[in-house]
Amino acid sequence: MTTFLLLRHGQVDAIGRYLAGRTPGEHLNALGRQQVEELAWRLRDVAVNAIISSPLERTVETAKPLARDRGLEVELMDEFIEVDLGAWTLKPFVELDADEGWRRYNLNRSTSRAPGGESMFEVQQRAVRGLFSLVRRYPDGRVIVVSHGDVLRSMLLYALGIPIDFFHRLDPLPAKVHVVELGDGLMPRVLVVNGDGPP
Repeated sequence: MTTFLLLRHGQVDAIGRYLAGRTPGEHLNALGRQQVEELAWRLRDVAVNAIISSPLERTVETAKPLARDRGLEVELMDEFIEVDLGAWTLKPFVELDADEGWRRYNLNRSTSRAPGGESMFEVQQRAVRGLFSLVRRYPDGRVIVVSHGDVLRSMLLYALGIPIDFFHRLDPLPAKVHVVELGDGLMPRVLVVNGDGPP
């Protein structure tokens, strides 16, 4: 089994205000930088084989202190990039709340998608495909993956065997640790959700 420490990036100004999506230039704010340094300190004694990140700035900025303390390079993988939110990118939540398509999307992720964006099934498929590519590279290893809230939800739902429409029953918080074990041909195990470190 490969042990994954799945991390959501630290706090950014967009959280709770608007959908940043894949827009470049969304950096960690002061709280996010503090969260990440505290996370790096909490995980300082955890040996890992690799540190993987979505290519967006906020995830790379979260991954770098973890890599710095271990003398590792951050490897970027597109499989873990934020959801493509299409026409909803950069829309404030107060505006989206009046959009029937947005309401439908949040009630039925299995049958809807952002206009011009990707479906949650597509997100889940690419993210889980990325995890299993790392299982083959590090079959008995420990890997940190830094990604985004909805992408992490999709991976956790897969590991827990929960349908995609129960999406909002999980809420991966910024700079928290989710520990999952995966292996080819083996049943996934979820050991930690929203923790401060490994079990």
